[in-house]
Amino acid sequence: MTKSHLRSILRAIYSCLICAILYALLYHRAYDDPFITYRYADNLRRGLGFVYNPNEYVLSTTTPLYTLLLTVLSYLWSDLPRLSNFISAISVTLGGLFLLYLGRAWKAPVAGIVAAILFPFFPLLLSTFGAEMSFFLMLVLAAFLLYANDQPVWAMVPAALATLTRSDGVLVAGILGFDMLLHQRKFPWRMVVLYSVLIAPWYLFSWVYFGSPFPVTLAAKQYQGAMAISQRFAQGGWTMLVAYARNPFYWFHGVFFCLGMGYAFAKKRQYLLLTGWGFVYFLGYTILGVSSYFWYYAPFVPVIIGMVGLGVQWLIDHLPASWQANWRCRGLVIILLVLMLWPQYKGVRWLSNNNDNRFDIYQAVGIWLAEHLPPQVSVGTLEIGIIGYYARLPMVDFAGLLQPEVALQMQRESTYQDTAIWATQQYAPDYLVLNPGWFPRLMEAMVSNSCVVQAEFSDPNYPGILQVYQCQWPSTE
Repeated sequence: MTKSHLRSILRAIYSCLICAILYALLYHRAYDDPFITYRYADNLRRGLGFVYNPNEYVLSTTTPLYTLLLTVLSYLWSDLPRLSNFISAISVTLGGLFLLYLGRAWKAPVAGIVAAILFPFFPLLLSTFGAEMSFFLMLVLAAFLLYANDQPVWAMVPAALATLTRSDGVLVAGILGFDMLLHQRKFPWRMVVLYSVLIAPWYLFSWVYFGSPFPVTLAAKQYQGAMAISQRFAQGGWTMLVAYARNPFYWFHGVFFCLGMGYAFAKKRQYLLLTGWGFVYFLGYTILGVSSYFWYYAPFVPVIIGMVGLGVQWLIDHLPASWQANWRCRGLVIILLVLMLWPQYKGVRWLSNNNDNRFDIYQAVGIWLAEHLPPQVSVGTLEIGIIGYYARLPMVDFAGLLQPEVALQMQRESTYQDTAIWATQQYAPDYLVLNPGWFPRLMEAMVSNSCVVQAEFSDPNYPGILQVYQCQWPSTE
């Protein structure tokens, strides 16, 4: 057996081990937003169409390709939340491998090794488990890897798949195409044509099917970002950065990130493709002004970890020659990895032990609704992911993710109480799911006069209670 074969076997064993560890730690990870996509996949599998509410042709999922992937695989594994978490585990593992190979392709092997070890355990990335983000980043890194290996045209395949997973994947194709234009001094027609051919069918279909190729959730989250009670993307990014900086162990990441950036500008300029994509992504989302949902920041993880690895590469490259080929060099890398993995380990352990405290109670409410209500009634509530997925009933969303007109009511001084009142008046849902403390004006003006409590739910991990109300609204005729 050659050394090359042995290394391949060890990489395969390592990858399987990482995937198994991640799934074992985070198989139960859940938060509200991905369940919107799960419901699209579930409805598609049941023959109800690419819709959230039957017969309402509104695109409320941001990830059409991931929805189709879940739909196909659900015939083998019907538990969509667990299936999606397994896909996340595989995707994170592959993303780490692609960073390893990127280091080799860009002649920074130590950077690749460090990135491959740190990337799968970065808490910000793993906090998005169950959503499409890990799958998206795996495709992004696959595109960079193919491009780094002098296959620019084929790099458009994962770039197009990334775009079909999330529309911002177009930035990857743009960065690679622009870099090709700079180096070749001619327009990269083959790249553009292949990319366009791959994405065109979906955008043509969605234009006909939904009336627009863009998800309504984008506009909703822009309106949410404009509300005084929300943080916009750039402000939220700074808040998250400060939170990580409070842990002194993450300062090692910061130091080596800065060293890596300097090394990229000075010598390893291939890595500027990765940082350039991160910069354009930040600029794009800042201009869009979306609200600061935590999963929007996950794409910065491969950029940060890639630069951290390159910083370690710089250190190794500048050690005395007598150090570079012996155990002292490897020992130094191991020590640095331990120091940087320690805060990540604590973050992953916290994620494993602290699931979203809304999940259990939202799931219980959704199951109760499915079991006790007829299929044609509508239900209004603020967060429609988990509840809506398990209820399988038509939903009215107070946050504007399903009904675009609700988002239009969001102004600078608006609150979700204002949108809840407007949506209730406009759509008159047959049932409401509310925490009585959420919307006192709605309770006083409408619920107390027209609704009766049908069920009440509490959970030790959830602050307050949730009540299901049956409503008979006054006739407007």
